[in-house]
Amino acid sequence: MSNADGIASRRTDLGGSAKLLVVMLGFAWGFNWIGAAVALREVPPWTLRFLGTGIGAATLFAAVHLSGRKFAVSLRELGHIAVAGFFNVSFFNICSAFAQLSGATSRAVIITYSMPIWSAGLAWLLLRDRLDKIRVTALGLCIAGLVILVWPLVAHGAPVGALFSLGCAFAWTIATVYMKWADITVEPLVNAAWQLIIGEAVITFGMLLFEGLPRLSPLHTASVVAVVYIGIFGVGLAHFLWWAIVGKLPTVTAALGSLLVPVVGVTASTVILGERSTANDVVGFVLIFAAAACVLLQPNARRTEMPE
Repeated sequence: MSNADGIASRRTDLGGSAKLLVVMLGFAWGFNWIGAAVALREVPPWTLRFLGTGIGAATLFAAVHLSGRKFAVSLRELGHIAVAGFFNVSFFNICSAFAQLSGATSRAVIITYSMPIWSAGLAWLLLRDRLDKIRVTALGLCIAGLVILVWPLVAHGAPVGALFSLGCAFAWTIATVYMKWADITVEPLVNAAWQLIIGEAVITFGMLLFEGLPRLSPLHTASVVAVVYIGIFGVGLAHFLWWAIVGKLPTVTAALGSLLVPVVGVTASTVILGERSTANDVVGFVLIFAAAACVLLQPNARRTEMPE
C-alpha cells in the first residue's frame, strides 16, 4: 500500500470514529435531560446544577490538563468568558431545571432547541451577519412552531415552563452572539472549561442564597446515578466530545450532534418518563426541528459554540 493510500485510510478511520463521537454526543446531551428529570424528583434545582456543573467542570479541567493545553488566559479574555459563562452555563442550566419542574421535559427540550434560530436573528441585528432566505424561513418556521406549542398552554394560565425554556434558548443565544462579538482567541476546550468554572461559581452563590447548603441524604439510587451521569457525561464528557468533533469533522457534520439532542431527548421522554406528546407538541417539534436544521446544516455555518 502506498503512503498516499495509508494517509487516506487513516483519514477514513478518523472520519468514522469522529462520526461515532457525533452519535455519542447526541445521546450524552439528550439523556442529560432525562437524568435531570429523574434527579429533580428528589434534588432541588439549584443543588442539582451545583453538583452536575461542579462534576462537569472538574472533568473538563482534567481534560485540559491531560491534553497538555495551557489553562491560563488574560484578564480581558477572562472577562469575556465570564459573561458567556453566566448566560451559557448558569442561566441556561437554572432555566432548564425550572422548565422541567414546571412542565413536560419533552416540551422543554423542543422549545430550548429553537436556540440556533434566535442566534442567527440576534447576530443579524447586532453583528450585521447575513440573514439570507434560509434563515428567514427558519425564523418563520420557529415562530410558527412556538405558537402551536404554547397556544394551548396559554388557555390554562401563564405558560411558566415554556417561558423558562425560552430563557434557556435566549441565554444560549446571548452567549453565542457575545462570544462572536468578543472574538477572543482562547482555545475552545479551555474556553469551555473556564465557562463551566465561572458558571459553577454563580450557581453556588444562588444555591446558598435560595436553598442553603446541599442536603443529599437520603437519596434513592436512581437520583444518585442521575446526578453522576449529568456531571460526568452530560456536562464534562459531552463538552469534551463537542470540541473533539469540531476539530475532526466538517461543521455541518458536527452540527448533526446538536440536532440529535432534541430527537433523543423527546424520544427518551416518551419511553423512559412515560410522557405523551399532544398533536400540538408533535407539529411544533417538527417545525422547530426543521428550522434548526435550516440554520445548523448550512455548508458555511460556523460551529464554535456549545449547543447543550
